[in-house]
Amino acid sequence: MDLLARREHTRLELRRKLCHKGFDETLVDEVLARLAADGLLSDARFAESYVAARVARGEGPVRIRAALREKGVSDELIAEVVDDDRADWQVLIREAWRKRFAGEYPQDHKERARQARFLQQRGFTMEQIGALLFRGE
Repeated sequence: MDLLARREHTRLELRRKLCHKGFDETLVDEVLARLAADGLLSDARFAESYVAARVARGEGPVRIRAALREKGVSDELIAEVVDDDRADWQVLIREAWRKRFAGEYPQDHKERARQARFLQQRGFTMEQIGALLFRGE
């Protein structure tokens, strides 16, 4: 309960932490099932709060999907929370790009590649990057 009081966790995350502390795996699974049944442990709630926090930090959908997958969130749930219409990825990529590059479009191929790498590392797709940097060229 102490771990859940601090922040939301996925079932896999909590299982790993408890097993690492030496608790019996069977007992851990039983407790996690009870917590989920009581609504105290929810992968969906974790995923929603995680996506909202990462979007606020300017991260893109590719990076967010990978992090959720690593934390044990199912692909179906990832698709549901990342692909919903709450996040306008083109607005977010433009804001991340504007903060980093002061809204100055690249003048040559080398600069365009540098800006694209930055946006790709932030987790945006090549389609999103292309729509921003190539502006119909």
